[in-house]
Amino acid sequence: MVKQRQRVTDAVRQAIRTAGVSRHRICRDAGIDKASISRFMAGKTGLTTASLDRLADVLGLDVVARGPVSVSPKQKPGRKSRQERGAAKRKGKRT
Repeated sequence: MVKQRQRVTDAVRQAIRTAGVSRHRICRDAGIDKASISRFMAGKTGLTTASLDRLADVLGLDVVARGPVSVSPKQKPGRKSRQERGAAKRKGKRT
């Protein structure tokens, strides 16, 4: 059986839901405003790595980074290469 990796944001959302304390207390202890947590919990926005780090501390989570990831800053996932963008422009398509 293959174990699926859980996204960090999903793990933090689950930990907040099952923490056994109010979101108000979590926000206060982590130093994050309630509106940001509300938008994060609704999936409307993300949080900064600093905020996620503080939440992990408050919730007792260990965040583990695996490997070095070799993604070129010019070729991020979901972004078209310069050649692909140029080809689309020549064909009259929007990028």
